[in-house]
Amino acid sequence: MESMPAEVKSAPIIVQQAYQFVVANPDAMKLIPCYCGCGAMGHTSNYACYVSDVDANGKISFDTHALGCSICVDITQDTMRLIKQDKTVPEIKLYIDQTYSQYGSSNIP
Repeated sequence: MESMPAEVKSAPIIVQQAYQFVVANPDAMKLIPCYCGCGAMGHTSNYACYVSDVDANGKISFDTHALGCSICVDITQDTMRLIKQDKTVPEIKLYIDQTYSQYGSSNIP
């Protein structure tokens, strides 16, 4: 948490956990879509709701969008739960698509 922005450090624990999980699981989270409408902001996965860039030295620039978006955090929390249940990323993506498509379009083209 020490590298997280102050806004994340002061966020509810469920949001802090989501940021930590996304940072720890970038390969999976880049394959999980978001359905909050953030594709219009240039986000291309649920990962992008939390991380805007990682430089060549591995320094992470955080996106604060997920701080105020319960859909982003809910998708991450569902992903965390499903990974603990040994679901594969394709299975998780299917669940997320089926559960959240009612809110809008996927941000994964």
